[in-house]
Amino acid sequence: MTKNNFPDTNDYTGLYLFNRTSGNIPVRQSDLEKIVRCIEIHDGGQFRLIELVYVDEPTIISINQEHLGHNYATDIITFPYDTNSSDQHIESTIYCCASHIRAQASEHDQAEETEFQRIIIHGLLHLLGYDDHAEADRHKMRNREDFYLQKLQNTPEQ
Repeated sequence: MTKNNFPDTNDYTGLYLFNRTSGNIPVRQSDLEKIVRCIEIHDGGQFRLIELVYVDEPTIISINQEHLGHNYATDIITFPYDTNSSDQHIESTIYCCASHIRAQASEHDQAEETEFQRIIIHGLLHLLGYDDHAEADRHKMRNREDFYLQKLQNTPEQ
């Protein structure tokens, strides 16, 4: 490992979780890694390096303004490192707004852990090319999210 905790080799697959909020994040690293592996198996691609950064609402608004020109909070923003690469070794930083995700969980009468997992799945699907601008695409993504949540629930602890 290098001094910054990132791997030295180019073939390492890893997910790094950073919590920049004052609250706890209700997902386990092991569940996040299961999600990544499951999506690799069922949807292809290889997630070489994923930085998952939980931030507060002012931070996600600032990121949204700076990079997308939107002046509002959102649950997730994904930044792939190389959008022109033809290989499937995906590297990305994903920013998630923990308070926004918690509010969505409450709004949808969903357990916080499940909503946090759904949002991660959603971001990873975006990195694989899934889109959610049209209603049909949103429906397709939601079905994939449900598929992976079900897989996660049915995967025994290792």
